[in-house]
Amino acid sequence: MTDSLRIGFLGAGKMATALAQGWIRAGLAAVEHTCASDPVPAAREHFAKATGAACFADNARAVNSCDVLVVAVKPQNMPDLLSEVKPVVVPRHVVISIAAGITLKQLATSLGQDRRIIRVMPNTPCLVGASASAFAASTTATPADVQLTERLLNSVGRAVQVPEKLLDAVTGLSGSGPAFVAVMIEALADGGVRMGLPRDLAMMLATQTVLGSAQMLLETGLHPAQLKDMVASPAGTTIAGLHELERGGLRGALMDAVEAATNRSTELGGK
Repeated sequence: MTDSLRIGFLGAGKMATALAQGWIRAGLAAVEHTCASDPVPAAREHFAKATGAACFADNARAVNSCDVLVVAVKPQNMPDLLSEVKPVVVPRHVVISIAAGITLKQLATSLGQDRRIIRVMPNTPCLVGASASAFAASTTATPADVQLTERLLNSVGRAVQVPEKLLDAVTGLSGSGPAFVAVMIEALADGGVRMGLPRDLAMMLATQTVLGSAQMLLETGLHPAQLKDMVASPAGTTIAGLHELERGGLRGALMDAVEAATNRSTELGGK
C-alpha cells in the first residue's frame, strides 16, 4: 500500500520537513509522490531543498495531490486552514494531524464527521529515525488507517497508540522533551568546559553520555534508579554530583517542565 502512497503536508515547517525526510529515507514515501504547501516562501524553499519534493503556495493543490494528508500547521492557524480545505478533503483522504492540542472532535467538526482522522504527537528526532510518537484514532478511521500510521511512525522511531486523553501529556513529555534534553546536554558540556575541557570535547562527551545512557536503559530494561546506583559508588564522585543535583531541584524542575508543557498543549486546543 505504501508503495503508491501520495503524501501531502499542509505546512512545510521543521516537523513536516523532518517527517517527509524520514519517510522518504525509509522508503515509505517517494519524492515524486510527496508534496507540501505553505504560505511562507522561505518555508517552501527549505522543504523542497531538504526533501526534493514539490512545495506549493496553494493548500488545495497539495490536498488534491495526496491520499494521506498531514496537517502540520501551528494550532492557532488550524481553524482558518481547516475551513479553507474542507471542500477538497474527500473520503479517500486519511487525515493525520500533528498540531498540539487540537482534538479529534475539533478536527471532525471542521472537516466532517465522517472523515478518517488520526491525531499524532511525534517529536523532532524523527529526522534521525529516533522519534518517540503517540497517536489516537477517530472512530471513523479504519484498522488499515491505524496500521498505516503505525508503519509510518515506526519507520522514524517508536510509536504507540494511546487514548486521546493522554496526548497532551505525551506532548509535554516526548513532544517538548528534546528541548529539555538539549538544555541538559548543553549544561553538562558547560560543566566540562568550566572544569577545563575544550568545548568540542565537552560537547561530544556530554552528548554521547546521554545517548549511551538512554540506549542502555532501552536495551537492558533497567530502571533509571538501577543505572544511577550502578554508577554511584560509596563516597565517590558521582554521589557528590548527585547531591548537588538534588540540592538544585533537578527532578522537580523537569517534572514542572513536563507539567507546564502539557498544560500549554491543553490551552492550545481551547480545552
